[in-house]
Amino acid sequence: MNENLLWSGLGLVVALQARVSGSVPEGASGISIDTRTLQPGDLYFAIIGEANDGHKFVAAALEKGAAAAVVDEAHANSLKGLGPLYVVRDTLRALESLGVESRSRSRAGIIAVTGSVGKTSTKDALRLVFETAGATHASVASYNNHWGVPLTLARMPQNTRFGVFEIGMNHPGEITPLVGMVKPHAAIVTTVAPVHLEAFDSVDAIADAKAEIFNGLVHNGVAIIHRDIPQFERLRDHARASAAAQVLSFGEDESADARLEKSELVAGAQIITARILGIQLRYRLGAPGKHMAMNSLAVLLGARALGMDLPDAARALAHFEAPTGRGQRLRLLAPDGVFTLIDESYNANPASMRAAFSLLGESVNATRRVAVLGDMLELGSESASLHRGLREAIEVNNINIVFASGPMMRHLYDELPTGLQGAWAETSADIADRVAENVAGGDIVMIKGSNGSRMGPIVAMLKDRFALSTEATK
Repeated sequence: MNENLLWSGLGLVVALQARVSGSVPEGASGISIDTRTLQPGDLYFAIIGEANDGHKFVAAALEKGAAAAVVDEAHANSLKGLGPLYVVRDTLRALESLGVESRSRSRAGIIAVTGSVGKTSTKDALRLVFETAGATHASVASYNNHWGVPLTLARMPQNTRFGVFEIGMNHPGEITPLVGMVKPHAAIVTTVAPVHLEAFDSVDAIADAKAEIFNGLVHNGVAIIHRDIPQFERLRDHARASAAAQVLSFGEDESADARLEKSELVAGAQIITARILGIQLRYRLGAPGKHMAMNSLAVLLGARALGMDLPDAARALAHFEAPTGRGQRLRLLAPDGVFTLIDESYNANPASMRAAFSLLGESVNATRRVAVLGDMLELGSESASLHRGLREAIEVNNINIVFASGPMMRHLYDELPTGLQGAWAETSADIADRVAENVAGGDIVMIKGSNGSRMGPIVAMLKDRFALSTEATK
């Protein structure tokens, strides 16, 4: 087999449980489910999604140089002759089968991450740390659902030394089949918070769903849990009932295996002092925020669980930066001076909102602390009260002015004192210009909301309207 190939052509027949229409390709160098990002040599899966049927794009995929396409029996005859086809009963099930085969052939150390807040940034930090020790494969963006997890598995090269997988859920029972494919040696639950309450009747029920990640642990695996949250003992009990040989904790509690002792903000980063598994460490984390500091402890426990040296892993965290939409900082030039933009636009829930407000409150050199907020979604019948309940966190963290959009954020906006009210509008598009007109030099502007509340375009507008400052990002 060509060493540049991810999968051999004949190997795919068995792994996909497929029949072949046309010639068998030599193999595939990658896996794609989207013709917009497909690269020549990729194996294209025609996944049937909620919005599109991938079979409509098989011709385009093959024209772009796909090695072959995976299609279902219902579409095989109409697509015959376009190029090499692997014909299966169900293309998503075939992708899962390929993911399972990938995991079966791998000798990598595997770690999985879930949690109500911090999954993606923790996954990215783990990838950064493991890359310093060997070939590392990790989930792209937030590929953490029923197609993202098997796709990430199927893309994992056979020579991978470390694999990092993010696993998400919206409903009970979703994590179990995903972690059953991943079969991690270690599993992290970053935290549990009131998220997706439309599908759960309590935060404890959310904890039970998150704890499903321990169901997939291999024999003698390691479970890693946030010690400071109220659901710690509940999660620990689930972990002890699994194949985990060891349950480790992180937090500020005296009993935590990785205990945060001190964090100091330094130029947009933080210096952390911690005691981890009996070892005193002082290290730089290249992103601010207590929630980031806490999750760095989980990262170091995970690195140690997979055999890395703790001081080496800690040194790697100096190069970590918050991902786009999850705390990334930019310095932009307003007419009267430089202001700082904190991009938290990817997602939001009550816990992550409070963490973001705390981060904003730590900004001691700000002329004004400005919060631009969009609706937190999927909170069910408690949504209005959970939005109103953010008032205290805004006031405690000395936020000076709030701009808000969306029907749920109206509940918070109306709760605020007049002096904190900047403007409210029905949609983010309607509030964007008001934000741009009001930002000024010395401000620190945080933009946050659930992805569906469309706060990302406000970030894009500010970046387009105001030039990037030549000063260092802070």
